Order: sequence, then structure tokens, then C-alpha cells
Amino acid sequence: MRAVVLALTVALVASQQINLVPEFALDKTYVYKYEALLLGGLPQEGLARAGIKVSSKVHLSAVTENTFLMKLMDPLLHEYAGIWPKDPFVPATKLTSALAAQLQIPIKFEYANGVVGKVFAPAGVSPTVLNLHRGILNILQLNLKKTQNIYELQEAGVQGVCRTHYVISEDTKANHIIVTKSKDLSHCQERIIKDVGLAYTEKCAECTERVKSLIETASYNYIMKPAAAGVLIAEATVEEVHQFSPFNEIHGAAQMEAKQTLAFVEIEKTPVVPIKADYLARGSLQYEFATEILQTPIQLIKISDAPAQIIEVLKDLVANNVAMVHDDAPLKFVQLVQLLRVATLENIEAIWAQFKDKPVYRRWLLDALPAVGTPVILKLIKEKFLAGELTIPEFIQALVVALQMVTADLDTIQLTASLAMHEKIATIPALREVVMLGYGSMIAKHCVAVPTCPAELLRPIHEIAAEANSKNNIPEITLALKVLGNAGHPASLKPIMKLLPGLRTAATSLPLRVQVDAILALRNIAKKEPKLVQPVALQLVLDRALHPEARMVACIVLFEAKPSVALVSSLAGALKTETNMHVASFAYSHIKSLTRITAPDMAAVAGAANVAIKLMSRKLDRLSLRFSRALQLDFYHTPLMIGAAGSAYMINDAITILPRAVVAKARAYLAGAAADVLEIGVRTEGIQEALLKSPAADESVDRITKLKRTLRALADWKALPTDQPLASAYIKILGQEVAYLNIDKTVIEEAIQIATGPKPRELLKGALKALQEGIAFQYAKPLLAAEVRRILPTAVGVPMELSLYTAAVATASLNVKATITPPLPEEIETMTLEQLKRTDIQLQAEARPSVALQTFAVMGVNTALIQAAVMARGKIRTIAPGKVAARADILKGNYKVEALPVEVPEHIADVSFETLAVVRNIEEPTAERIVPLVPELAMQNSQTPADYLSSEIQDETPVRAAAPFHKTLCLAVPYIEIKGCIEVHSHNAAFIRNSPLFYIIGQHSARASVARAEGPAVERLELEVQVGPKAAERLLKQINLIDEETPEGKAFLLKLREILETEDKNVPVSSESSSSSSSRIISSSSSSMSSSRMTEYLAPHGASKAKSSGSAASSFEALQKQAKFLGNALPPVFAVIARAVRVDHKLLGYQLAAYFDKPTARVQLVISSIAENDNLKICADGALLSKHKVTAKVAWGPECQQYAVTAKAEAGVLGEFPAARLELEWERLPVIVTTYAKKLSKHIPIAALQAGFRLERATNSEKEIELTAALPTQRSLNVIARIPEMTLSRMAIPLPVAVPINPDGTLSIHIDEDILSWIQKHIKEE
Repeated sequence: MRAVVLALTVALVASQQINLVPEFALDKTYVYKYEALLLGGLPQEGLARAGIKVSSKVHLSAVTENTFLMKLMDPLLHEYAGIWPKDPFVPATKLTSALAAQLQIPIKFEYANGVVGKVFAPAGVSPTVLNLHRGILNILQLNLKKTQNIYELQEAGVQGVCRTHYVISEDTKANHIIVTKSKDLSHCQERIIKDVGLAYTEKCAECTERVKSLIETASYNYIMKPAAAGVLIAEATVEEVHQFSPFNEIHGAAQMEAKQTLAFVEIEKTPVVPIKADYLARGSLQYEFATEILQTPIQLIKISDAPAQIIEVLKDLVANNVAMVHDDAPLKFVQLVQLLRVATLENIEAIWAQFKDKPVYRRWLLDALPAVGTPVILKLIKEKFLAGELTIPEFIQALVVALQMVTADLDTIQLTASLAMHEKIATIPALREVVMLGYGSMIAKHCVAVPTCPAELLRPIHEIAAEANSKNNIPEITLALKVLGNAGHPASLKPIMKLLPGLRTAATSLPLRVQVDAILALRNIAKKEPKLVQPVALQLVLDRALHPEARMVACIVLFEAKPSVALVSSLAGALKTETNMHVASFAYSHIKSLTRITAPDMAAVAGAANVAIKLMSRKLDRLSLRFSRALQLDFYHTPLMIGAAGSAYMINDAITILPRAVVAKARAYLAGAAADVLEIGVRTEGIQEALLKSPAADESVDRITKLKRTLRALADWKALPTDQPLASAYIKILGQEVAYLNIDKTVIEEAIQIATGPKPRELLKGALKALQEGIAFQYAKPLLAAEVRRILPTAVGVPMELSLYTAAVATASLNVKATITPPLPEEIETMTLEQLKRTDIQLQAEARPSVALQTFAVMGVNTALIQAAVMARGKIRTIAPGKVAARADILKGNYKVEALPVEVPEHIADVSFETLAVVRNIEEPTAERIVPLVPELAMQNSQTPADYLSSEIQDETPVRAAAPFHKTLCLAVPYIEIKGCIEVHSHNAAFIRNSPLFYIIGQHSARASVARAEGPAVERLELEVQVGPKAAERLLKQINLIDEETPEGKAFLLKLREILETEDKNVPVSSESSSSSSSRIISSSSSSMSSSRMTEYLAPHGASKAKSSGSAASSFEALQKQAKFLGNALPPVFAVIARAVRVDHKLLGYQLAAYFDKPTARVQLVISSIAENDNLKICADGALLSKHKVTAKVAWGPECQQYAVTAKAEAGVLGEFPAARLELEWERLPVIVTTYAKKLSKHIPIAALQAGFRLERATNSEKEIELTAALPTQRSLNVIARIPEMTLSRMAIPLPVAVPINPDGTLSIHIDEDILSWIQKHIKEE
């Protein structure tokens, strides 16, 4: 009896220990119903989506215990582009038929204990189809543990090895086992992903800590039934979401939603039979990239004969982009690039051979080939240059672009290295520099894709650096350091350290420019391994034995390495005892500017800087601008995840007047990524060292003497050593140095030789001859400006893609013809000035520049078989035709330019932006379906914010979409009878949600047009200048200024006064006082002002003003009384006439006459309308009353009597200091001026206090502004400004440079006779 009880107990326990391994018995075929759905769009219903659906039966049968066959039966493919959820899926019948045979080929796979192993398939199964099978196998991937119900592990799947959370529970009533697993695709040990165009961007981890632009997650739910030897998967459902927004996701995001269902149907006895073919090992469960890397997501091309299609597109581009750019030229250019990507080397060589001798086709090919970005193209460019088929400019342009676009693998790196070492490249230094810099960039790109990239790749550069160092070959050392800087590999740290000053004895003897280059080479290494670079950079900054410039450059590197609080505090402490004020000023200003940084990736550094700044002396804040400085400014908007930063570094020298170095850098942030967009640096090391050896370096002399000696030293450039560069410059794009230039004695000599040699004369002669014969020129320039892609697999086994494309094509047609009378002599250099004066030159030119640009942002499915995506498409097209005629009659002093009528297209500018849902398949590429993402006047479902995460939740309240906004604005330009119109159309989804993303999606467009307005036609627009005695003859209307003393003048003034008084009554005058806050600011400022100091300064000022101002005014008024209008006694010096010539011969336009009275040093300008019965004039009258005083009056209105402003400026001595004063007085101003002036005055108190000025309420004249500046010393400035209602003052303002003014007010600047004579002699010699 006991034995029976024991046996029953053991049996019961055994039954409770269920084997959780999915069971597929050897003699059975398990039939499942499978459906997979992949949809992209916004989660809100009522908007358009695009996607695909796959449905079929799945037969699974075991071959051996751990080997299985899987076959798809009755597969069907559907596509979707419509309003979700009301529009149905559409069967892709032709595509299904084309793939049916391939889809139904059984595949073989290993499967043990719920884990999928190797996958096998015949060669006839394409990677795309095999990936669909992987999507099904991914459901079967189950790492189930017997001893744990809740656990976490890194699990392999289609997308890679990612963090997976399991929950296992049992439903005893239904006798089911429920397994739930969730995957966080943002935390993967190994993620299957392909990035294009992102190699030089940095991931800003801090930017995405609180807000994210891309969220990816997947949830798997299984219902299992116990079986004989394990469990049977009765039903499995998968839901995966990829959510992306360029902004913070809380403002809305586009998403790709994948759903899979696998439901058990039945068990059959008929086994799955493999086809008669070799089953090859095709990898594992992980996704395998197919041809989608070569396939752009913006168009689907069925490639049957690549060479023929390339030639067809090329001919289309050439034919349709001659006079004007075609609307779709950018898209056509992208199509050409895509076709070239699938062509073989032999195909492209044949096309090149066919078109290389046709200039237009050649240019299009040379622009398209580098953008292809395949190793084939890099090899082609190399071979064609070595064969002499490419010029050096063509080769450099093609190579620079190709190196940036090509995929950086070991083969392309080796190809670039062999090119850099080629003897033909080595003979052209500038070319070798470009190739070598590109080699470093290639290694950097490769190491981004393969983080474990070997240091062996840099061994040739390390050897070059070591050899150059041993031979003291400075140019070669510099080049090697720049290459290592581009590569940014941590393994280069030791070779670079051998060239750093202070750390090695030998390096200290190297020129300063090499030391600086060695320090700068650490910057890209610091981005990868900041902990390695930080101590090195700090040691260099603190080494006082080094040159100050090297220390300041090390400071730049230190802060780019993002040091900790401890390191920054150590630097701050050391600077307390710093003896070099340039280093102290540079470091202090750098730390201070970092305290204001808001970018998330610099938050820790900003915190450290805020601590360190408190440890430093505030005296450093008062150093003048002549000391070295660093400045960093940025803006970062967290909700939108966008930002920009700018850095500027100026490294000065204590001895010379020129900065040693200036560096400017721009940085951008977007969607969790950051990039150093552009950096430009200039160094004047050679000039500085040359000046140090000259008498200009003598500190005992004054600044003016030093300036003269500096000019002498620069003039004697021929005495400089040949190997000593005078200056250098470099440019970096996306953190990579793409070019640098050293200017030395040899470069200057070669430039002078070229400029003064026979070649420029021949070019000038040829250009003049061509101009006289007539030039017809057409040019087109395409550009693939951006190609940024991220391709990642979904659970379905279909790839989704996030991408941004920007392409542009610019064209210009130009026709120019010149007529020169008399003809120029054959030898142009023999032409005398007198001959030139007798020359009459006429020029006619017609130009028609046009630009078309298209930008695509895509999220969706992209394969060679089918594309289904939501897309934002922006287009810009501009055309600006023009036709001008110009004539220069030098002898008569007559110069004329005419704008002639030209044919204008319907729209001169067209801008559009639209968001679409698009689906297309390769069997019907022309039958694509495009649906606007936001349908106009569609019924929308209102959702609460909580509903945005799910499209399943619906609200019963319907909301009608807002009607599209449409408006046309037109403006007619008077006189010339031209009408310009802007037509704006906009329809967005802001009615759903008030956030940036919903304002963007929709359709937006703006078009500008120019056409003739109603009225007489305009024949041409003329601008004519007449210089000399004939100026009066060219005036079209006699100029007379009314005299107030005559009866006619008095009557006119009386009538004008009545009109103005009427206007004043009609215009409401605002008498609002300043705000109470401003009043408080003024009162508090005046109470704190030192009255004794103000009295001491203002007393002599007031006495001086009373004396000088009165005399100046009376003197100027006396001149005006003597001659109201200089034209009554003097002819104009020159005249300018601008007019529109109409068919009715009516005079319209303006003329300017300039008069000069030499005895009184008086100038008068009169601008008047040439139209009949129009007495509007602008009069400017000024006189130099003495060498210290000048007065001018500007009046305008009818007969220059309506408005007037008088300006008086004088210089002299105020008290005991040299000073200058500017006064502005007005009699009457337009209402718009006074209105805005009053608004501006309310902000003056706060702005003035922020600038360090003191304020005092004063009853100053309401129609006068006075600014007085005095120089107590050559390096400080006192300023007092009197404006209506207040007086502003600031004393002892430090100046960055000394002002060369003597105590008596005279300038201490004299013409150096030696320099002047040298210039004259040099001109004569040349």
C-alpha cells in the first residue's frame, strides 16, 4: 500500500513539473496561421498611414531532433496608403505572384530548447525573403527557465542581442501557460543597425537622458498548452513600436508599428519536403542586410539594364537643365546616383569613355560619381587620375567628396593609403595633403562602424611621423599630426606625446607651430578617451616653461575633454599665481564663458566652471581686450532638442599688434546628436617670429613707433628664410580637417611671378577678345548636400528606415557682348592712360540663374521589392532673370547702366512642403499611391493626451479639421509699373494638438510672382552718372530751392505750416510717461551718483558747450545766408539720374546733384523728383568750419521744408582732456520716428544700467541729443550722453588699444616717409 501511495505522489509531482520547451514532434507537421502588419504614421486616427501586410499559413516539421523545416503556404502581400483606419489594405497581386515561388521554398533551421540556431536556405532565396522567414522564427525564440518565473537576460533576436524581460504565469482553469516577454531595443548588447552619413556626429547621451527622440520597444505574448514532451504554442502575438520625433516625444511623434500573430490551426501528417537544391548556411536568426543599403527610400527604380538607364537619365539631365533648372532635377540627380551605385566598374568605365570628351556630360558625371560612395567609384577616380584623364582640380573635387561619402572598410582604407603613397601624388604637395587628410578621415569613419578597429591601420602614419621627426622634416611632421588628429585613434596618443612640448626633451626644440599642431591632434582622441587626454592637457597648461600660445591651445583641448570639477579647480588654483597675463586672461575668460553654457553635454563642465570661477581673482575680469580671450556662447532648447553653440579663441602676443592665432567654431545639436559643423583657424606664427627679431619688438618704444617698425619689417619680406611660413590657415568640416594652407616666402614669390608674368596678360587679352565676339555660357552644378540614414530591422523581418536627403541643382545661362570704340591695341600693356580715357565701352549682358532644391525626410519600409513610408517633402525653386546694358564714356565722364525688360516665368520663387503617405512596389513602380498625411476637411477624432500612445482608443466626439489657410498679397511698385504677388497656402494638423510637430505636418506652400501692373509699359530702368562740367546738362529737371525771404517763399511756408498744423491735430500724441520701474531705476541711480565727480566733469563741459556750439551754429548759418543754394553760382560736381523710361515718355524718377564750394569747404547734395508737379526734395548741406568742427543739416519734404535734422561734431580739449562731441538737433520729425523713439526710450534705463552707465533725471532739451567723450588717458574713456528726460554717464571705460591722441587733442600719427617712399619705389619697379 505504501508503495502505491509513493508512486502516485511521484507521478503527481512529475505532472506539475511541465517541460516549457516548445514541442514539434518528428512525425507531425504543425500548421499555423500567420499575419504580420507594419504601419507607419502618426498614432492619431483620421490621418494617413503607409504600410504592408503579410499573411500566409506556416508549416513546421522536424527533420531531426534539432533540425526543422518551415514552409509558407498561400502567401499574400498587401500594401497600404490611406486614411487609417477607414481605408482598406490593397492586395499587391503582381508582387505576390512574382515572389510566390521564392516565398514557398522551405527553409531549414536549427532549434533546440526554444532557441533558434543556424538558418539554411537555397541560393534562390533572396536575403529579403529570408528575412521574412526570420521574422517568423523570431517568434519561436524562447529562453524559458524552469526555476524562475520573472527574470531578465540579453536575448538574441532579429534585431540583435537585446535586454529581454520574461514573466511566466499559469492559468490553471484554462490549463494554459502564459509567457510575456518585453524587449527594450534601446539597450542592446549587440544591435543590428546600419548608419549612413552619421560617422562624424557624436551621440549626445546627456541630451536624451530626460527626453528622447527615438523610443523602441517590443512586447511578445504567448499562450501555451501542455503537450506530451513539452508545450504547444497555441497563439503568439507581437507588438513592436518605433517612435521618432526630431523634437521631444511629448510634443508628438511619428511611429512605426509592427504586429504579428501566429495562431495554431492543426496538425497534419504530411511532412514538409525540402526542394532539390543545396541548403547553404545563411547565418543565424539575426537580420541580414540586403540591397536596401543601395536603395534610396525616396524612389523605387526597377533596374533592368543599369548602363542604358544611366545614359538615359544623364541625357535627360543635360537636356532639361540648360536655360533653366527643371523642377525635378534634384530627384533626377539622386536617381542617377542610385543607378551608378548598382553599376559595375566595367559599366561605369564604358560610360566614362563615351562621355569624357563632351564637356557638359563630363561635368555631370564628375559631380555624380563622388556622391555614389562605393569602393568602385574610389578605384575609378584613382585610375582615371593616374591615367591622366582628370585634371588636378577635377581630381581634388572628386576625391574630397568621394572620401567623405564612401563606406570606410579595410579595402577602401588600403586603397586610400596606396593612393597617398603613389609617386605621382607625392610630386604634388597640395594633392598629397588632401589625400592624406582623407586617409585619416577614413580611419575615423571605420572606427565609428567598428569600435574595435586595429591600431595597425595607423602604423604607416606613425612611421612617417617618426621618420620625419628624426630628419627634422617639419612639413612632414605637420602633415602626419593632422592625419593623426583626423583619425582620432587612442593608439596615436603615444606617437603624438613624443612631439608634445615639455613632456619630451626633443620635442621642445621643435618649432612652436609643430608643438601647437601636436596639441590640437589630441582633440578627436579626447572625444573617445577623455580620461587619457585630460592629465596630458592639464600638465601642458600648467607648465610655465612652455610658450604661452602652446599653453592656451592646451587649455582649449582640456575643456573639450570635459574635465571634472577637481581638474578645473586645480587649474583655477594654479592660475592664482600665474605670471603670464595672457594665459591667465585666456583661462579665466574660458572658464567664465563656460559657466553660461546650457548644452546638456557640457552641463558637468558648466557646473565645474561655476565652482572654479569662485576660486579665481576677480581682477582678471577687468583685463582689457588686448589680452588673449576665449568666448563660448550657446543656445539649447530642451523641449525641441535643438541647439547651437559657437566658440571663438583669440590668442594675442604681448609684443606685436597682431593676434598670434584666431579660431572660430560652430557646433549644432539635433535630435540627440551633436556635431562640430565648421571650424576655421588662422595663425600668424611666421609673421610674429619675424617681428620678434626686428626693432618692433622693443618694449621701450611707444605704440606708434612700434607700428612703423612693424610695417618696415613686413615690407622686407624678401629677407625672411624660405622655410619659415608667414601665416597658416586651416578649415574643418564636421570635426575633420579637410584643407590647410601655409603662406611662406616661396608662395608669395610664386604668386607675384604669376601675377606679373605673361600669363595674366594673355588671359586678359583672351577675355577681352571673347567679350567683343560675344560669350554664350551655360553651366549646371548638382549637389547631393545630405544623405543621412539609419536602417534597422523590425520584428517582422522587414527593414525600416529613418532618412534625410537633400539634393540641389543650380543652373546659369549667361550671354555677354562688349563693344569697345576705338578698338584696343593688340598689345594691351602698351595702352596709355590717355588712350583709355578716349575709350567708349558698351556692354550688354543677360543672365538667368535658377536653383532647384528638394529635401526628403522619410520614415518607413524600404526594400528593393516594396516601399511604404510616411514622407516629408520640401521643394524650393527660384529663377532670377536679368538683362542689363552698360556704357562707360570715360572721356566725357558719362556712365550709364540700364535694366532692360526680360521674359519672366510665371513664378520666380516657389516653396512647398508637404507630408505624405506613400506606397509603391517594384512590379508596378509607376502605380505608386500617394495620400496627404493630413486630409483636408476630414472628420477627426478628438483624443486626450493619454490616448496618443494608442490608436485603439477612440473618442465619440468628432472634430472637423480646420479649413486650409489661403491668402494672396500683392504690391505694385509705383512708377515702374511692376506688380509683385505672394501666394500662401497652409493646412496643418494643429487642430489635433497644439505642438510643433502637428504645426509642421500638412501641406504648406508659398509662391512669388512678378508681372506688369496696370498702366503704361516701362521700356527700361536707367541709372546714369555724369562727372565733370557737363553734369548740369544731364539734369532732367532744373533744381531750385525756395528762398524764405522772397514773397513767393513766405507764401509757400505759410501754406506748408497750415498743412502741418492740420496733420498734428489729426495724429494722436501719446504722452505716456516712463514705467514706474524705469523711474525707480533712474531715481536710485541718481542718488548713488557721485555729485562732486559729476560737477567736476560737467562744469567745464557746460562752459565749453556754450562757447563752441554757438560759434559753430552762427558760422554755419552765415554760410547758408550767403548762399542758400550753391547751384545758383556753381555747376554741380557730378549728377546721378535714376529713372524709369516709359512708352508714354512721362518723366518718373529722381536726380541727385552734388555741389562743392572749395573756399568755404562746403558740400551740398540735392535729391529731387523729376516728375512734373512733384516738389519733394532731400537736401544735405555740410561744411568743415575748422579742422576741429564740422556741421551738417539734412532737410526733406516739399522744397526741403517739412523735416530737418542738424548734426554738429567737434574735437578739442574739454577741461584738461582731449575730447569730442556730437550733437543732433531736430526741428520736426515724422510721426513714425517719434513713436518708435518713445517706445525705445522705455528700455534705455535697464539697458544702460546693464552696460555699467549711471543715470540721472534731467530736464534736457526734448529736441536734442548730445554725446560727449573724453580721454583721460590713451587707454580709458569718459562718456556722457544727454537725451530727453535723462543723462547717462560712465567714467574710465577701458579701451582694448591705446588711442593715439596727445593731451592737446592732436593726433600723434605721422606719415612715415621711409615707408611711403618704399611703396612708391615698389610700384615703379613693378
